[in-house]
Amino acid sequence: MFGHNRAIRELRQIQQARMEFLGTHPELPLPPALTTTSALTPGAAGCPASVADGFLPPELRVPSRDEIARMMIRYHRPLVVDGEVLTCPQCGAYRDWVLVSIRGQVWLRCRAGHETLEPRLNAAWCNRNSGPMDQWHPTLEDGLKHLGH
Repeated sequence: MFGHNRAIRELRQIQQARMEFLGTHPELPLPPALTTTSALTPGAAGCPASVADGFLPPELRVPSRDEIARMMIRYHRPLVVDGEVLTCPQCGAYRDWVLVSIRGQVWLRCRAGHETLEPRLNAAWCNRNSGPMDQWHPTLEDGLKHLGH
């Protein structure tokens, strides 16, 4: 217990020292190599794009959640929203969902393949309740097959 409190106290001291440093140095000069536009242009001076922009090569980059058209989440447990257990209106299933987030809307898909729009859930809810993305599929059917639906 006391070790945890000490760690929190040390973290706060480090944060306070950082804020004081940033307050005394509001404008940090950029290195001269980064101030020219040629250094920021991929492929400038014969440099490959991966070296110029400081990131991984494009074939090794993981797309961000903004670049993905839809996101699917497998949800085995009963889904409770606002104190209510959600059920499929067609078959009455209440567990083993696949949640599909498309353009800010969340669709629920039961094991029988019935799809229902759930307006109380949104993309932010999916981002909070999903784990890391481990697979990318070109079609919805491929993703559903991967999830076992």
